[in-house]
Amino acid sequence: MTPASRTAALAAAVLLAAAAWPALTYNRLVQARAAVDAQWAQVETQYQRRVDLVPNLVEAVRGVLVQERTVFEALPLGRLLGVVESYPNLRSVEAVARLMDELAGTENRIAVERRRYNARVAVYNTRVQQFPTMLVAGLGGFRVRPYFESASAAGTAPALTLSSP
Repeated sequence: MTPASRTAALAAAVLLAAAAWPALTYNRLVQARAAVDAQWAQVETQYQRRVDLVPNLVEAVRGVLVQERTVFEALPLGRLLGVVESYPNLRSVEAVARLMDELAGTENRIAVERRRYNARVAVYNTRVQQFPTMLVAGLGGFRVRPYFESASAAGTAPALTLSSP
């Protein structure tokens, strides 16, 4: 290979790399943005789970509480002591404990998804702001995304009341 052909091959390789770099960079930015969007969808999924699940659990526990109160109010006091001795574990205690476990688990799932979202945003924002990727990001319309902030009404945990309405 002659020195001129080597120089031409090297120049062609450099031009090819220079032409491929923006496309590869753009694709990485698209992947990072899609990951952020998908992770936010996971946060919203957990919010929806909370909205769907918690009221139903609360109503179920309320029903158990009302049922036990009705049974104990209907029993004469003398029989009540005998019933309590033969039935020491009240179902309402177990139902409330299960409700509390489910609530804690639901809030934990939401917290995990929020952390994952913020981690994805950090990766994306870093890519968008790093040089020379920022050149492609600016041309491609990629903008810094906000981190999760707990100010939205949709993210507010519902108030729970187990007393009868």
